[in-house]
Amino acid sequence: MESPKIMLDIVLNVLEQFARAIPNIFGAIVVALIGWIIAKLVAKGLRKMLETLKVDELAGQLNQTEFVEKAKIQVLPSKVLPLIIYYVLLLVFLMAAAEVLGMAIVSKMMGDLIAYIPSLLTAMLLFVVGILLADFIKKIALTTCTSLGIPSANLIANFVFYLVFLTLTISALQQAGIATDLIRENIIVVIGGLMLAFAIGYGLASKDTMSNFLASFYVRKKIRIGDYIRFNNSEGKVVAMDTSSITLQKDDRKIIIPLRIFASGEVEVMHSDNSALI
Repeated sequence: MESPKIMLDIVLNVLEQFARAIPNIFGAIVVALIGWIIAKLVAKGLRKMLETLKVDELAGQLNQTEFVEKAKIQVLPSKVLPLIIYYVLLLVFLMAAAEVLGMAIVSKMMGDLIAYIPSLLTAMLLFVVGILLADFIKKIALTTCTSLGIPSANLIANFVFYLVFLTLTISALQQAGIATDLIRENIIVVIGGLMLAFAIGYGLASKDTMSNFLASFYVRKKIRIGDYIRFNNSEGKVVAMDTSSITLQKDDRKIIIPLRIFASGEVEVMHSDNSALI
């Protein structure tokens, strides 16, 4: 019977192929081991260097942003960067090990992954810059609205933050090679609807407040602190004025008049104090 002989030939053939592959397997293991050691050493050295340079303190501004604080995430470059370098080097040596084993498909896949890393890192950097820029613009918007006495300053500042943040996040996703056409179109529709609803709601809710705010520019040119005035049935000395009201004092009484009403009525300046303009 030739069956045992056929089986023996198959076994011998497998053993022969395995024997031929042993040097390649051993070489691949050595390459992978060397790569692992080098990756560990480089990552450890980079971490010590970053800790010595106190790079983590430079990232404090990112960690102090409201967005990162709410997410309860702490970004430490001395830990993140060495970890990235470690896996990049490990991938490079694993690709070399796959080449030694003659695994062309696996090697190509790893090569494509390594080639994608720069785009991914650029996207991550753009995302971080987006958070910092959005937070910076938010603070400017908040300070401006607060100084001008515009109501709902926090709401406006948060709206500006997420508008800038979403715009740069979409750019980061595009840099990473992720299709964002559908996401961008949906976000544009949502933002457009929110802006329209916000404009209508804010306009209706703050009509009187904005009237007071605009009236303050007119009143400041006509009335000074210290003036003694009469308005309708009220009279007294002007002791304070902000973007919403003017305060009169007579004896122990204080009269607060909304500026929109004050600017639309007849005011008699009975005594003017020329010491300072409001």
